[in-house]
Amino acid sequence: MSYFVNYLLIISILINVFLACKILAMKLSLRELRTGFYQRGSFMLDTNTTLRVQSRDRDILSLAITMNEQLSNLRGAYHKYVRGDKEVKTAITNIAHDLRTPLTAILGYLELCDDLTLCEEAEKNLAIIKDRAIHMKKLTEELFEFSVLSTEEIREEKVPVNIGHVLEDCIMNFYPDFTRRGIEPVLHITENPVQRTLYPSYVERIITNLLNNAVKYSDGDLEVTLTDNALLRITNSAQNLSTVDVNKLFDRFFTVENGRNNSTGLGLSIVKLFAERMNCALDADYDNGKLSITIQF
Repeated sequence: MSYFVNYLLIISILINVFLACKILAMKLSLRELRTGFYQRGSFMLDTNTTLRVQSRDRDILSLAITMNEQLSNLRGAYHKYVRGDKEVKTAITNIAHDLRTPLTAILGYLELCDDLTLCEEAEKNLAIIKDRAIHMKKLTEELFEFSVLSTEEIREEKVPVNIGHVLEDCIMNFYPDFTRRGIEPVLHITENPVQRTLYPSYVERIITNLLNNAVKYSDGDLEVTLTDNALLRITNSAQNLSTVDVNKLFDRFFTVENGRNNSTGLGLSIVKLFAERMNCALDADYDNGKLSITIQF
């Protein structure tokens, strides 16, 4: 009797060991599938290889086949999107480039009209045409620039940049615009050197576009803050904004309907593009009628 009990105990132990090994093998296969799916699904690996597992379990193999089918569909959709996006950007670049030449000619002829003696109504109409032509030229230039920037590789090296000096230069350049809008900037710029290794042209363009956005949308005030840890914050009152608008500020071509500005909706998109290329955190907040845009260099 004790021999039979011992026999059953040994059989039970062997079955448990077999099941434990099978479960362990399945867990290892699932981990292998998860890692491979993540790498291929997020396109960390630029490869067309399929997922493979060591397990011979039918359910695990069926799961791997299904995941490979979905990866194949995802890879095809991704490459189709990349090709389409590149084609659209190329088309936009070409269109914007082709529009600049006739617009420049139109503006040249409009300048010649300034020397002509015209009736009051004709002068008024020409002024409207000139204003719209300037706006169209600005739009095509920014469209061309954004298309080129979003497709080309970075062509400069990162170097130490004194952010405080760049900020002060940009603010001085904007003083005529501040005066025209009746804005008296309140500055909180640290006296300590704030230096980071960045792309210098990107830093200057980011600050310029942020100040330009503030001039367009400000209700008459502006506050600029630069802290010791390289956090830049630009705040202004903007009663016409809403929380929904703020969530779209960095989207391409988004503008806030405002009779004061002729925005193309690309300035903050360029800020976002440059911030991402330098791994700088960018954020916008709207509270009590005040818009704050912050960037952590």
